[in-house]
Amino acid sequence: MNLEKYLDELRDLRKPLVISRLTNLSNLSQEELRLFKARWASIEVKRRREILGWLTELAEDNFELDFYDVFHICLHDEDAIVRVKAIEGLWECEDRGLIAPLIELMKSDSEESVRAAAATALGRFALLGELNKLRPGDVERVGNALLGVIDNPGEQVEVRRRALEAIAPLSMPRVKEIISEAYHSGEPRFIVSALYAMGRNCDPIWLPTLLKELSSPDPARRFEAVRACGELEDESAVPYLIKLIDDIDTHVQLCAIEALGHIGGGEARRALHRCLDNPDERIRQAAEEVLGEMEFEEGLSWF
Repeated sequence: MNLEKYLDELRDLRKPLVISRLTNLSNLSQEELRLFKARWASIEVKRRREILGWLTELAEDNFELDFYDVFHICLHDEDAIVRVKAIEGLWECEDRGLIAPLIELMKSDSEESVRAAAATALGRFALLGELNKLRPGDVERVGNALLGVIDNPGEQVEVRRRALEAIAPLSMPRVKEIISEAYHSGEPRFIVSALYAMGRNCDPIWLPTLLKELSSPDPARRFEAVRACGELEDESAVPYLIKLIDDIDTHVQLCAIEALGHIGGGEARRALHRCLDNPDERIRQAAEEVLGEMEFEEGLSWF
């Protein structure tokens, strides 16, 4: 369909949004992108939000669909929710050209939710940098931008904690110090983020702290400690994680099952097999999926 006509269709609220037709916005030419940029703001805001949400789902289901340029344009939408959805839609993007606009959004956007989402998205580039998949100058730029937000006492806690989580994979000198300070800050949200960051930091020095937090009375802290143990993949955590399969919090239970799958080993596998007889269907299903993933990965290791 002609893009101009399709944008008119999207603007007409009398017509329902047909999800399958949103593929018309994939792989747009430069001329089409100019047209999209000129017409996008004329679409009612609730529909713009709906469109962005569906584009993200469509791209996740079909890797051949490419809405990168559409999401990139929407980073500058006048509506904060649309901007957040655009950032989320670019989650898988590894294009270094995205670093600068994300840093700008994190530092200068008027909405806390957008700044926090941008900080989270920069975490992907921090991880790429630690894996040597990013230029050193870009890694430094990302790290320094995140540090600037973390060190800014005038910034909202939500934005600073997302920056903390994002910077965690980097081997910069201050990262471990920042994680430790957040953990001992007394601020509940910073503590939870610090536990998450320990897992992303992947250093065994955090294991004693994480094992202690597995018995925290706060389910959010237990959940992040469980997830971090899975990231560290240390088999000494397995007996503690097995106990949490019977946790009172369902999210902690399911996370423990997933963490056991990450760690692997005979003891973890036996515990997961026992879960197949659990009276809770969610536990049975989660264990079955994790065991299936373990078998698949083991099969790949033969090649």
